Amino acid sequence: MCAFGTSAVLTALYLSSTAGQPQPVLAAAAAIATTTSPTPSPFDTVSVAAKSAIVIDTATGRVLYEKDADLQWPLASLTKVPLVLAVAEVLKPSDIIVIPYDTKPLGSPQRMAYGTRWHAQDVIDLTLAASSNEGADILAAAADAALMERYPQAPQGGAAVWRMNALTRTINLPHTYFLNPTGLDESTTQSGAYGTARDMATLFTYAAATMPERFGATARPSVSVTSLEGDTATAVNTDEALDAVPRLILGKTGYTDLAGGNLAIVFRTTDGRTVTAIVLGSTQQGRFSDMRTLVQAAEDVARPRPLEQDASGVQ
Repeated sequence: MCAFGTSAVLTALYLSSTAGQPQPVLAAAAAIATTTSPTPSPFDTVSVAAKSAIVIDTATGRVLYEKDADLQWPLASLTKVPLVLAVAEVLKPSDIIVIPYDTKPLGSPQRMAYGTRWHAQDVIDLTLAASSNEGADILAAAADAALMERYPQAPQGGAAVWRMNALTRTINLPHTYFLNPTGLDESTTQSGAYGTARDMATLFTYAAATMPERFGATARPSVSVTSLEGDTATAVNTDEALDAVPRLILGKTGYTDLAGGNLAIVFRTTDGRTVTAIVLGSTQQGRFSDMRTLVQAAEDVARPRPLEQDASGVQ
C-alpha cells in the first residue's frame, strides 16, 4: 500500500460505542497528520533499517518523519496492546484471575503456577513487560464471558479478538486486523495480526491517552508481581531501548519470523511534547537502534537553532 502524498488530509479519530456505551473524543489522537513539515528538520538525515516507520507529534498531529507508513505489515506482539484495551473494559485491576495451567516450567522467574490466583492488573503487567503469549491467552480467556455479556454478538471463545477488531473500526484503523490475541504467526505465511505504522500511531496514542495506568509496566525496566498465595513472578522488560527514552509513557516490542522486529512507543520529549514513534519490519536488534535514532531526532527538534545571518551579517 503506497504512502499518502504530502498533500493528504488529516486522519480524523473519533470514538463511538458499538454497544451504546459512549466514549470521549480524544483530541490527542484526533489528527494523525499525513503531511510533513517543509522546514529543515533533524529527521531530514535520518535513516532506519525498518521497512516502515512514523514519528508524530501527538498534540498537533504533525508527522515529523515517515517511511512507507501505509505499508501493511505483521504486528507480532504489538497486538498485546489492543488486547489489553479490550480486556480492560471488563476486567478491573483488582479482579482475580485463576491461572488455568503452568505458564512456565518450575524455576522460571516468570512462572504463574496452575491454580494460583493473581490480580488482573498483575497478569497484564507481566504479560506486557515479558511479552508473554501465555499471559495474553489467559487474559483473553478470563475476559471472554464478560465481553460476551457486554457484546452479545461476540463469539464464545473469541470475544477478546472480536472486540479488538471492533476497536479498529471505533478508532479508525482501516488497515489493521487481528486473528489471535498474541500476535504470534498463524503459519509460515500468515501472521496473527496486520496493520500499518500510521494505524499503530493512532492506536498507541489512543491507548496512552485513555488507559495510561494499565500500561505502566511497559515503562519500567522490570516487573515483579505476587499472587494471593504469595508466589512471585518477575520479568525484565523486552524493550532494550528503554534507557534512550527516560520519559516513556507506553511501549511495546514485537518479533516473529514474519514480522521481523517491531517497536512502538509514546513518550515525552525534554520540552514536554508527547511523541508517538513506530518501527515495523526491522531486525530483532535493529528495532532498538532504529528507535534510538528516531527518539534522538525528536529530541533535537526541540533544540533552539542559531539565528540565520542576513546579507549584512546581522542576526
